[in-house]
Amino acid sequence: MNSQRPTEDVNVVSVIPIVAPEDLKRVFPAPDGAYELVQRARRAVIEAINGRSDRLVAIVGPCSIHDPDAALDYARRLAGLARRVEDRLLVIMRMYFEKPRTTVGWKGMISDPDLDGSNSISKGLGVARRLLCEASNLGLPVATETLSPTNPQYYADLISWGGIGARTSQSQTHREVVSGLSFPVGFKNPTSGNLGVALDAMEAARHPHTFTGISHDGRAAVIATRGNRHVHLVLRGADDGPNYGAGHVAEASRRLAAKDLAPGILVDCSHGNSRKDHTQQAAVLEDVLAQVAGGQRAICGFMLESFLEAGNQDPTSAAAGGLEYGKSITDACLDWETTEHLLLGASAALAG
Repeated sequence: MNSQRPTEDVNVVSVIPIVAPEDLKRVFPAPDGAYELVQRARRAVIEAINGRSDRLVAIVGPCSIHDPDAALDYARRLAGLARRVEDRLLVIMRMYFEKPRTTVGWKGMISDPDLDGSNSISKGLGVARRLLCEASNLGLPVATETLSPTNPQYYADLISWGGIGARTSQSQTHREVVSGLSFPVGFKNPTSGNLGVALDAMEAARHPHTFTGISHDGRAAVIATRGNRHVHLVLRGADDGPNYGAGHVAEASRRLAAKDLAPGILVDCSHGNSRKDHTQQAAVLEDVLAQVAGGQRAICGFMLESFLEAGNQDPTSAAAGGLEYGKSITDACLDWETTEHLLLGASAALAG
């Protein structure tokens, strides 16, 4: 980086212009019917998190997206399955394009779509938006996690549900961004298990904020929001164990009511609740469904990490062309056959 000021950009190697959100939307316009699909799904989620729906929200899909072909293969299968269970479940596919890292590592498809450290972010944004358009063509609503505060400008119009992860629920920046998002957003409890952090995040995101961001034409801008009334709690477990049990749900429900927050609680069957063992997600879901059958109305949905193949693999294998098709390169996932079995079983259980 060649700066005229000796105190500026000392550690910056380069500054590369990036595609503007509106330009990307012209390249990948929303398909016919996409906005109607998104609006229907958002309304259905809002009904669920406010206790006005008999359907559970099912956020299902890979831990992260790294192979567009495999992701679309999975989306086609999930779209067909979603139609089979739609009376009892609102199925929304996880398409997580960004990954928070504890230290370093692959930061997700938007950041590094070629898995080689080239960090072609404009390309990554294009691949992400194209996949969202493809999912819309299939009639499949999509969920994603918001990590970068500017990325939602590129594809938020095609998102039906959003998540804020355990490591970012405490971030003021993310709370501010959520206050301006147009879709329902779930805040996860942090890895410590402290529910107060997520509840504070929900309260903050419900209020108006003013902060810096980018406009649709890519210019730096001041963003003023009115607040997002459709935020809710996601229980994802903690470092010291799960928090999906009946006692945990009852306590979370009590604390939500005390703050007059949306009563709906979504249970993440992975992460701390499965003790990071993907095979235990089925047991978590079974417990969740038993609570619902027992009359627990606070639970509005669940999340499963699932891909075509079970488990996960080392992302560095990509350099040697050795990645296995349809297997996660981040957290381990359930395979498709198990996912299908679990969703069909959940639908049957809810039917009573």
